[in-house]
Amino acid sequence: MAVAKLKSDAVEARLAGLTLPAGLDAARKDALSRLVAMGLPHKRDEYWKYTDPSSLTQADAPQAALFHNDEAPMFDAVDRVKIVFVDGVFDADASDDLTAEGVTISRLADVAVADIHWATELYGTLETRAQTPVERPLATLNSAFATDGVVIHATGKASKPINLIYLHGDTGSDVMLHSLVKVDAGAEVTLLETGPAAARFNSVLEVDVASKGAFHHVRSQGRDHERRAVTHCFARIDDESLFKSFTLTVNGKLTRNECIIEMVGDDAVAHVAGACVGDGEDFHHDDTVFITHDALNGESRQVFKKVLRNGAVGVFQGKILVKQGAQKTDGYQISQSLLLDEDSQFLAKPELEIYADDVACSHGSTSGAIDEDALFYLQSRGVPRQAATDLLTLAFLAESLEEIADEALADDLRSRLEGWMARRG
Repeated sequence: MAVAKLKSDAVEARLAGLTLPAGLDAARKDALSRLVAMGLPHKRDEYWKYTDPSSLTQADAPQAALFHNDEAPMFDAVDRVKIVFVDGVFDADASDDLTAEGVTISRLADVAVADIHWATELYGTLETRAQTPVERPLATLNSAFATDGVVIHATGKASKPINLIYLHGDTGSDVMLHSLVKVDAGAEVTLLETGPAAARFNSVLEVDVASKGAFHHVRSQGRDHERRAVTHCFARIDDESLFKSFTLTVNGKLTRNECIIEMVGDDAVAHVAGACVGDGEDFHHDDTVFITHDALNGESRQVFKKVLRNGAVGVFQGKILVKQGAQKTDGYQISQSLLLDEDSQFLAKPELEIYADDVACSHGSTSGAIDEDALFYLQSRGVPRQAATDLLTLAFLAESLEEIADEALADDLRSRLEGWMARRG
């Protein structure tokens, strides 16, 4: 009862001063009532026991100093549609024209007040479905109060990737963005997300992929050392469809990335991967994944690698649920950490829950130090110790980067990662 009261009080404090944005009234009011009923997360909740949510739930965003660098923008060499948000506010001057062959792109702020639009049926739907069996109240908070985002409808093979660029310019910014992606039968689209977004960032991405459609998602979270973020990706994929998502995280005080996927069609494929490099006792990174197989012959992969040093903390919570009748399921899950000192921690909770009898599911989680024999081998051939450590670290992360389908995007991330490691973050 005491925890329930604390969660209820946290909701009351968080909602003080907030007003529901215009449009999507039914969905927003439903989200608000659900949020009040469930309360905001508490560290004593089962799926928050490794991560303290208090800085994500407190009324005001903690201050986050700005991070400046002179690097070229991420994916700068890629021909893409750029959509820029500065502290959650759309920047039309910095953005491209929102047109590309095979896809229509709109802003949520515009769609929300339209009389008729497909997005009004999808908004909050997948988020609501994902509240069972695990409550995800920060996503519900987002569905109620997100002010903007993008609405993407892939009607064919999109001619260009769509790049959401999140810039952080206010040390106290508190941002909620909510985006929707609808992929028609046989259509394909790639979504890129880059940048820190805000001092505190809460995002929701809902993705509905129809039969034989394909959705590719590549994200590089901003390198601001003091940013805090909680992200949610909810996906529903149908017959013979493909969903692939990869996230690279370097720096940040607190990051929690949740990905919840429903595989509702036969022969569907879902791959979720992440690479993380954390440095310092203030670094805390949490990947929480839940994949449900609810059809025949589905394939899912979860591949997560974390490199931690100087007291950094990494968390992985991954579950594969195979429902009754979901025969021929192939589910694979691996979470591994490379600890570069004795002060860092990796906390893992891998889970399988299977109600079908003809499946091939596996999970593994390991944590260890760098291979001293390999390090000695490289040093014996003239490679300095730090450079050798970086080479072995990149090799450790390679399996997760291989989940990116577009090799040009993967190469850009590899080269950035090499440079960041050489400069120590």
